[in-house]
Amino acid sequence: MHADRLRLVEVEEVVRESPSIYTIRYRDDRPALPGQFVMVWLPGVNEVPMSLSYTGEDKGFTFRPVGETTKALAALEPGAPLGIRGIFGNSFKLTTGSALIVGGGTGIASIIAAVEPFSSKARVHAALGARTADELFFEKRVEESGAVLHVATDDGSRGHHGLVTDVVRKLLESGGIGQVIACGPERMLRGTAVLGREFGIPGQYSVERFMKCGIGICDACSLDGRLVCNDGPVFDGDFLLDSEDFGRYRLAPDGRRVTV
Repeated sequence: MHADRLRLVEVEEVVRESPSIYTIRYRDDRPALPGQFVMVWLPGVNEVPMSLSYTGEDKGFTFRPVGETTKALAALEPGAPLGIRGIFGNSFKLTTGSALIVGGGTGIASIIAAVEPFSSKARVHAALGARTADELFFEKRVEESGAVLHVATDDGSRGHHGLVTDVVRKLLESGGIGQVIACGPERMLRGTAVLGREFGIPGQYSVERFMKCGIGICDACSLDGRLVCNDGPVFDGDFLLDSEDFGRYRLAPDGRRVTV
């Protein structure tokens, strides 16, 4: 079966992780790795890319309803049909005996799939960042994995009062971190990558860009000549920091180059 061929699955569960975050679970025996994504098609609405927050046979993706398609997804009930294409993209890899895994906003959905398996093989610190405590999710999954949980909120309602990159700096300063893995808003990713370079720590960063096809045809997810859907979404920190676009520009749905 071709990876880009649409297959229909049935929604098993819709979970409200927080007031603004939902997870949809479904069964699919296609093998998947942490950091990979699928294209999700809602009949009669549209198709959107979703990072997998669960990668076993009981798969799942986690999202914030912001547009027509994601709002329609949040309104689904168990038994509803859903179209899935993929598994697409490359994945996070554990390369050392210790790791700092960083998630910001809905990027937490992508990194949780790495926190759980990597924590059984290495010493893992997981730093989660959100605007408020109400927007945090998957803290329990982090704690149950055995990783050390660190939290930052912009308004100080939970954990460190400030940016998650403040927590990243403190952890890197303390030593004992062999690699950084991260997903989140692009400016947060750039700040984390800059800190990784400052402390000489290699990093893997999952970049979120607008995608139409997921298979390298539409060029909507272009990043300095690379395609996030095919060459990513996980990129080496050095490549990203040498990129002209990363953390600065992206392509809008109509193809215009706009600021991040």
